[in-house]
Amino acid sequence: MAARFEYKVEEIREGMVGGKMSGGKLEKVLNEHAREGWQLKAVTAVEVKGRIGPGGVEGVLVTFERPVS
Repeated sequence: MAARFEYKVEEIREGMVGGKMSGGKLEKVLNEHAREGWQLKAVTAVEVKGRIGPGGVEGVLVTFERPVS
């Protein structure tokens, strides 16, 4: 029987109006999800819609995977 997986995608940016993504913030998110059994699948750089004003801010989409029990 083929293994079954579930996926979770999280949008991460440094702040509401932009700013460079810190390695520390990304590391914290990765470790939080790892404790719940999620494994990093992919990190994709994107322009994320900002909460203040038009345009986007730099961010990442982080995709996690874990086996379905």
